[in-house]
Amino acid sequence: MEGTVRAIVALAEKRDPYAAGHQTRVSRLACAVAREMDLPGEQIEGIRVAGLLHDIGKVYIPTDILNKPTRLTDIEMMLIKTHPSVGSEILEIIPFNWPVAQIALQHHERLNGSGYPAGLSGSEILLEAKILAVADVVEAMSNHRPYRPALGKDKALEEICNNSGILYDSDAVDVCLRVFTKNDFKFT
Repeated sequence: MEGTVRAIVALAEKRDPYAAGHQTRVSRLACAVAREMDLPGEQIEGIRVAGLLHDIGKVYIPTDILNKPTRLTDIEMMLIKTHPSVGSEILEIIPFNWPVAQIALQHHERLNGSGYPAGLSGSEILLEAKILAVADVVEAMSNHRPYRPALGKDKALEEICNNSGILYDSDAVDVCLRVFTKNDFKFT
């Protein structure tokens, strides 16, 4: 199973070099948050696997859109927003011991219902997806993207703080901040 997961991660990263390492870094941070939240080891393992695979649906997105150095058009953004659904469809095929496909499907959902693809809110979103969402935002903002330079860890932590309880789960945000301050978490 681990080899299969790693192969899928490698496939995604070969296709989107700007995101190389993104899924691994998100997985590491999400697991650090989950451990600090004292979640059971089996649940943390599910978060680890889901983190490694959460963006697999981007294999469906044309590379010229993934690597576009300027702002995306509305149509291109609509296409990007299909990646959680596509990823979930791919991951549903694999008989994981955890709800990996559902976690990947929900990683862009937001507490207030403003996320995608289903506009879920509050308790409709799995805890694992809430944790992954926080880790995904922090990692993405901290690192370079084709359309912008890295904004840095401080700006990323400010984003989750400012939107704690609105977009992001407040427990996951509080623990993520603690992981960076108390535990001195580093992506590298």
